[in-house]
Amino acid sequence: MSNSTAEPSETQSPARSKALIPLDLLRGFLIGSAELVPGVSGGTIALVTGIYDQLIDSAAHVVGAAKTLITGPNRVKGALSELRRTDWFLIIPALLGMATAVLTIAGVMESFVSSNPELSRGLFFGLVAASIAVPLQMLPRRTARQPVIGGVLALAIPAALAFWMTGLAGGANIENPPLIAVFFAASVAICALVVPGVSGSFLLLAVGLYSTTLGAVSDRDFVYLGVFGLGAVLGLAVFVNILRYLLSNHRWWTLLVMAGLMLGSLRALWPWQAAAEGEGKGAGDLVGPYDPTMGPILLALLGAVVVVILIVVESKFGSKPKQSRSDQRR
Repeated sequence: MSNSTAEPSETQSPARSKALIPLDLLRGFLIGSAELVPGVSGGTIALVTGIYDQLIDSAAHVVGAAKTLITGPNRVKGALSELRRTDWFLIIPALLGMATAVLTIAGVMESFVSSNPELSRGLFFGLVAASIAVPLQMLPRRTARQPVIGGVLALAIPAALAFWMTGLAGGANIENPPLIAVFFAASVAICALVVPGVSGSFLLLAVGLYSTTLGAVSDRDFVYLGVFGLGAVLGLAVFVNILRYLLSNHRWWTLLVMAGLMLGSLRALWPWQAAAEGEGKGAGDLVGPYDPTMGPILLALLGAVVVVILIVVESKFGSKPKQSRSDQRR
């Protein structure tokens, strides 16, 4: 395809079977559940369940509609055009599933992670470790512009950065944070929702707002949640178009960076850790296995098997991997 070839203009969202709605509700529930766990990324779950590209594209269309409505041109007509490109039969069930997870199991998830740290980390370690295969499997064919050494660095540097960053969250908690801090923390943490390997909960933990935020959900503190929601909307609106551009135009590099972030995030999920400072919910120093040992190992294997099954099912019944624009031109 030549560089001058115009892209086809979309006027409506791609057809999606309504029979998939229950499955998309479950996918959203799993994504929301993952975001409640420090060290686990909702973006990772979206990748494994095969809806990552669709979610990013649809979110970008919603953001584009809001921008067009505010700045023009053709505000109403342009906004409606963007909204018609949104895959609502995916977005709405996924959002409902995520909201259900946050509102129903926030307390249970925090209790499970806090009361059974070795078991919970073992399970999530297996899930994330096996999930690294997903972005690698989605890599387009390498070209001369993508040297092997560059790919190794694109994988290794983000992995090292993620490994270092996960050691910063010691678990200290801020009881009554200023709302402006909540706003900006939410705008940054929400970006982790769409980046595999980066945990929004861990970012909140690093700034001392993890337990405070889950407590606000449990207590229905609508002022706190409203400010948090506004910050999340702003962060998502700014970041989702950047990520969509990178996936469309620099897909090979972007997927390698995602895989590196996922690899580095395993540091937070190593089952056996020395107690972290503060409330003991952050990442502590890595140590050798201690009791319990078999439980975390078996749960890690179970998590890996679940991901492998999901990958096999998605490869057989899912959509074809999306090509970047640069690949389509060759």
